Amino acid sequence: MTALDGRAVVVTGAGQGLGRAFACHAAGAGAAVVVNDVDVGLATETVGLITADGGCAVASGHSVADAEQAQALVDLCVAEYGRLDGLVNNAGLNYAVLPWDEEARLVKELVEVNVLGVIYTGLAAMRAMGRDGSIVNISSGAFLGQRGRGTYAATKGAVASLTYSWALDLEVAGIRVNAVCPLARTRMVLGCERSLRNCPPDRTPEKVAPLVTFLLGDRSRGVTGQVIRCNGPQLHIVGQPYFKAPVLERDSWDDESVERAFDEVFAAHLEPYGLEKRLPPTMREWLEPPRVPADLDDRAAVGES
Repeated sequence: MTALDGRAVVVTGAGQGLGRAFACHAAGAGAAVVVNDVDVGLATETVGLITADGGCAVASGHSVADAEQAQALVDLCVAEYGRLDGLVNNAGLNYAVLPWDEEARLVKELVEVNVLGVIYTGLAAMRAMGRDGSIVNISSGAFLGQRGRGTYAATKGAVASLTYSWALDLEVAGIRVNAVCPLARTRMVLGCERSLRNCPPDRTPEKVAPLVTFLLGDRSRGVTGQVIRCNGPQLHIVGQPYFKAPVLERDSWDDESVERAFDEVFAAHLEPYGLEKRLPPTMREWLEPPRVPADLDDRAAVGES
């Protein structure tokens, strides 16, 4: 038996890039897959790749940003395969823009897909899953802070926080929830010379896919509430935020005592902020500067960080 034999899995944003790799790898591991993408033509192409290799898949053009369509996506899986065992919440949008140039309509669209899409599809999926179900949310290392991608980073921080909370809530139901922060050479990096240099051709989406398949299967039983980063050669757990010592206590705080706390104590304990400042030097080489497209519709899909 392979890792996902007998399981039914939904992968959103699976028409190309990382989502396609996740869907194909899951199918190769034995899963019956619903390949979802708002571009149903691309979803159908992915289905063709899977079936050509002897796998089982159907296409879906539902939009995860609409609650009714997200429910219909889950219903399709149950209707086709009689069950739902796994969900990969991969669909997403991304663009680079400096914060003072943000356009409200694009912010709204980004949040609707990257946050509400994860929530809508996740809620529908967890209601349909039995014990041993698994949800894999695709987050991004950008949630630690990334130049020129503030709104995107915020949505991926929401996905990480949602993962922690859902993992707690779903323990009793036997459903695991984890998040993956991937980096791979996809169309998202094609427009930036530095990204192309720092994300070489061998960092393909297929190198991230085994991690997602592992998290969907029984072999990862006991792994939940984790955010895991994979950029191809590197695989590691992302630490949760924590309340940092020293903890100062007074009966009450006033203007002067707060100022003294920062001047005399906290000044030596301030945290680095932003993804680049948090990574050790050997892991910074792939970071890109902000890219501000002339046309704000120059966006890339699918949660690739």
